[in-house]
Amino acid sequence: MLNLKTTPFHKRTSALCQPQNWRKWAGYFVVGSYEHVLDREYWAIRNSAALIDVTPLIKYVIQGKDAAALLHRVTTRDIHKMKVGQVAYTGWCDEEGKMIDDGTISRLEDLTFRLTAAEPNLRWLTMNAVGMDVSITEVTGDVAALSFQGPNTRKVLNRVAEKQVDELKYFRLMTNKINGVEVTISRTGYTGDLGYEIWMDNKDALKVWDTLMEVGSDYGITPVGILAMDMARVEAGLFMLDVDYTSASHAWIESQKSSPFELGLDWTVALDKKGYFVGRRALEKEKREGSAWRMVGLAVDWVGMEKIFGMVGLPPQIPGSAVRASLPVMVGNVQVGYASTSTWSPLLKTYIALAHLQRPYYEIPAGGEIGTDVRMEITVEHHRQYAPAKVVNLPFYEPEWKKK
Repeated sequence: MLNLKTTPFHKRTSALCQPQNWRKWAGYFVVGSYEHVLDREYWAIRNSAALIDVTPLIKYVIQGKDAAALLHRVTTRDIHKMKVGQVAYTGWCDEEGKMIDDGTISRLEDLTFRLTAAEPNLRWLTMNAVGMDVSITEVTGDVAALSFQGPNTRKVLNRVAEKQVDELKYFRLMTNKINGVEVTISRTGYTGDLGYEIWMDNKDALKVWDTLMEVGSDYGITPVGILAMDMARVEAGLFMLDVDYTSASHAWIESQKSSPFELGLDWTVALDKKGYFVGRRALEKEKREGSAWRMVGLAVDWVGMEKIFGMVGLPPQIPGSAVRASLPVMVGNVQVGYASTSTWSPLLKTYIALAHLQRPYYEIPAGGEIGTDVRMEITVEHHRQYAPAKVVNLPFYEPEWKKK
């Protein structure tokens, strides 16, 4: 029998979860949605302040003289360039240059890092650390985490935190206190908006939650579940393990694997960094020869959807949450890829998708914003139809205040 855990915020989240809509995440129960529809939760991310329990993120503290060397070896980033207080997003690969997982690395002290991941990676980290002076400790069950996202979050934190967060730059972190509780605040998130993540000991979780909810009430603070976050992360062009790509360690066949280049993570692959890192030769080869496919954005033509639904006398039928399903993408009568997550974008007022397309269909002319005309499968009254769409650059949405 599967024994799912609850997070340190469960006393608050369970009382607020009206539809009892729960999801499983890394062995934990987390709220799918707090309300029966996602509208208010989604708009909290984009208009005010969304409070999201992200405690189930797998977390490792990596310490010791060779901590930086280990992370430099196993990830695609140049870890030796990271300063204390800096956060780096990265993927890590097998020797064939295929992604195992992705997450963030935070340099907490000169010889201390925190690595977050979607799935357990302790065995893989330990195997790569043989002969190194380093300790690897999983702290998932000890460290509670909140994602605080939306344009009003800075105002709320400036009222509750001992030190102002105005000068905290994008992908940086600071130690701070909230209502006397020691926390780490990082300028990070999974929504593509202005946002922070707040890290604390489990014992302090409810005190931090209550303080944020009380002070944030003047700024539209809203508890938000992972379904609304799912819609926002697609708008931001952010992918998810086991949804938009398969870990190389879980894939049954070669075609299920993905490289960082195929997932659009070129900017995270530091081929100019010194020394060996896992997957380097394969990634250098792919860089020279180009990728067989890439993840891109699809913007579905609304007028085209109206016509297809109109043929059976219906207006377009829009799912109430993001669809995590593989939908074939066609050019003419040939399948050239598939969409892995699709959603209605309330802000952009259009249907969008993250899609994996073969070369040359993923290519967008230099300096351009729109590429190939394609068709994405939709279901209309139990029949498969194809809506017209265009290949577009990611992200779909990136507000100017995200990095300011």
